[in-house]
Amino acid sequence: MCPTGRTLTSTTLTSSSSSSDLRPAFDVLDADRDGKISKDDLRAFYAGFSSSGADESLIRAMMSAADSNSDGFVEYDEFERVLACQKPSAAGGVMEDVFKVMDRDGDGKLSHEDLKSYMNSAGFPATDDDIAAMIKLGGGDKTQGVDYAGLLKILAVDQVS
Repeated sequence: MCPTGRTLTSTTLTSSSSSSDLRPAFDVLDADRDGKISKDDLRAFYAGFSSSGADESLIRAMMSAADSNSDGFVEYDEFERVLACQKPSAAGGVMEDVFKVMDRDGDGKLSHEDLKSYMNSAGFPATDDDIAAMIKLGGGDKTQGVDYAGLLKILAVDQVS
């Protein structure tokens, strides 16, 4: 839940009893919010890094590593299992990628516009007050925005709601 009281979560999220620290990363990668990550979801995510899009061999390798039931999708339990087997910093790597996609100007901070643009493009319309409250919660201010650690603070609050 956003600090203003609005809920900015998808209806496809599972109950908080099955959530973990990886849920925000999963939700960002699940571009169509159908509760599973497809190759198209990964293409959409990586399209934010360059105009040439993602390397198809990388996407195939990621899907192959995570899709343990071979149904062509990565469900949350598969995603969690793969990242839980990694070093503790592995989840941080995913979240760092998320941060880089959101940080459109590459200045290392998420400005009001960066957050609002990303939230809207992800299908979570947010008011200026919502964005301002998120930035404040992340320890930033309206002129500086929030850094990576601030984004993690914002996501942690959304996770416990």
